[in-house]
Amino acid sequence: MNNRRPRKKLRTYRFRMSSARRCHSLFLVVSAVVLVVCVWKLVSYAGDYVRSARISAELRKIYEENLPTEALPTEVLLTEAPPATDTPYVVMAYAETPMAQPVETPVPTIDPLATPEPKPYPLNPYKVVSERFRKLRRQNEDIVGWLTLGELLSEAVVQRDNSYYLRRDYRGYHNINGAIFLDEDCGLSTRPHTMILYGHNMKTGAMFGCLRNYENLIYYHNSPFVTFDTMYEDGRYVIFSVAEVSLDARSRVFSGFYRLTYCTNMERAAIIDELCRLSKHTCTVDVNADDQILLLVTCVGDDTDRRVVAARRVRDGESEDQLFRQVQSSRSR
Repeated sequence: MNNRRPRKKLRTYRFRMSSARRCHSLFLVVSAVVLVVCVWKLVSYAGDYVRSARISAELRKIYEENLPTEALPTEVLLTEAPPATDTPYVVMAYAETPMAQPVETPVPTIDPLATPEPKPYPLNPYKVVSERFRKLRRQNEDIVGWLTLGELLSEAVVQRDNSYYLRRDYRGYHNINGAIFLDEDCGLSTRPHTMILYGHNMKTGAMFGCLRNYENLIYYHNSPFVTFDTMYEDGRYVIFSVAEVSLDARSRVFSGFYRLTYCTNMERAAIIDELCRLSKHTCTVDVNADDQILLLVTCVGDDTDRRVVAARRVRDGESEDQLFRQVQSSRSR
């Protein structure tokens, strides 16, 4: 009986050793699988980034090649000397006429309970698609605009529904970077009073990953303007708010910015004030309820958190130099 006990202990020891070896082998297999999956995801992520950058560069080339040539300033055209010619010309003399007195234009009143009325494009009432966008839309008919953020970003903007381009590039192929797209409720049949653009917050800085730069006061001071051209008209905007907001109505940083596409003028003014209050920087640019608003939106943090860069259209006759000086007086909160 004394000889059986050691044999039993030996069998138990061998069983434990074999179990440990099996667990160790299983751990190695699982670790190898996890490593392979991580490497595959990294390679796939890098491949998507490269493909997205290549497609963007191809579209950018088409866009930049067809930009309209800037006309000479009127002052230059008027002060140029007449061309050299052998034909004499006569300088006409005009009788002095009394200077007309300036007429004050009445400021239109806005009904606070009404929604903004649709307005035709002032310089393109028949909605003729510009030449550069006709060429871009041969690549993809969903291309409706082009967004430029200084040196940070120059990308096409597409529109279909609010889910199709979340994981597709500008050619419609699967890509984790997605594309920048215009909200499906922002119709372009008339000039929209609000346009909302969405893009992924990529860690590489691609798409709307670059919006974090505007939280830096110095960068905001140096680059306060946004260019967003649609296929019907060009647009220049000045940023008035850079905010991190929540879609949760219970949050202290809640913002219903998405309601700007359909709310009344009173609600519109309240949402604009809300965006100014939540901004990382003090708002020094005046914004009215009847201004055309452009919102650049991306995810940040939790599923309900958003980073919103809000800008208003530069008004007719407004000086960008003056707006630039106004922005310089903004401060971080």
